Amino acid sequence: MKQPLLVMAAGGTGGHMFPAQALAEAMLRRGWRVKLSTDARGARYTGGFPHTVEIDQISSATFARGGLIAKAGVPFRIAGGVTSAVAGMIRDKPDVVVGFGGYPSIPALSAATLLKRPRMIHEQNGVLGRVNQIFASRVDAVACGTWPTELPEGIEGYHVGNPVRRAVIERAGAGYIVPGDYPMSVLVIGGSQGARILSDVVPPAIAQLPMEVLRSLRVSHQAREEDIERVATYYAEHGIDADVQPFFNDIPRRMTEAQLVISRAGASSLADLSVIGRPSILIPYAAAAGDHQTANARGLVDAGGAIMLPESRMTVEDLAAQIELVLTEPDGALQMVRAALGFGMPDATERLVTMVEELAEKGRT
Repeated sequence: MKQPLLVMAAGGTGGHMFPAQALAEAMLRRGWRVKLSTDARGARYTGGFPHTVEIDQISSATFARGGLIAKAGVPFRIAGGVTSAVAGMIRDKPDVVVGFGGYPSIPALSAATLLKRPRMIHEQNGVLGRVNQIFASRVDAVACGTWPTELPEGIEGYHVGNPVRRAVIERAGAGYIVPGDYPMSVLVIGGSQGARILSDVVPPAIAQLPMEVLRSLRVSHQAREEDIERVATYYAEHGIDADVQPFFNDIPRRMTEAQLVISRAGASSLADLSVIGRPSILIPYAAAAGDHQTANARGLVDAGGAIMLPESRMTVEDLAAQIELVLTEPDGALQMVRAALGFGMPDATERLVTMVEELAEKGRT
């Protein structure tokens, strides 16, 4: 019997690629072939994908970057990518095509629409991204990672949660060591490439903590390349043990070891936090399209698993006070862990797999 084929289409950020990786791992275990359609930027995030996933780099582009000449060429680059994707799907017909958002998913979803292949999208955030907005009415199903998700009129969404990588699932509900008078860890993550405001505000906020907290503290801080030297220098000058890097390949391990996580409110980060179960201080990215990071954070905050500090009103003093609150109140920190775990959906991948298999079965019949 011929192996069923899943084509996934995803853009070049961790928020799009990590759920795609989780689905790929699960479908391969079920005997499917898996292809990933992305562009050169997205291909940089495929190092963690199983080696049997076939990577197709397809031309795509966005109007959001570049000058007038670059923008004028966008339709032609997209058209070239769609043409290539159509040719590929005629040669090797996919049973299902799943888009995870980002402009590199346009060619594969467009080709699947033109060829009438079974297709669906997965939206990680509480507000549909631009590409998923375009395709929401052109696909057979819309899976939602955050609930509720704002959807166009007449579009029905299915709450499946945000799939997490196998390295996260292996640490689901990992034992939590409450803050105390012994070595503690704080993890600072600002998305896949760090965030400047976290590099500006978090180090001085940590430096304001009482000495009885600081002497036990180790910080893992993900910062942008251009900020690494100044952030590392600041921590060193204030006697704070800190590991500052542009990207951590072992975030699940570091998150498991942390007493507190300070993070942007990206959908993948929130899924990791709620599956592993860790107290967090969330600083939504103010410029996120549709303010979707605030929408993402609201559920975990309302559940009691996180504290939210709006970027526009965040000060060093406010952040320091919240960090101290978590690291000096072990009972409160443990309550946040339990709330986060209660909010999490560790079976999100299985829910998404079920949707894919049901859609494939409908396509066959």
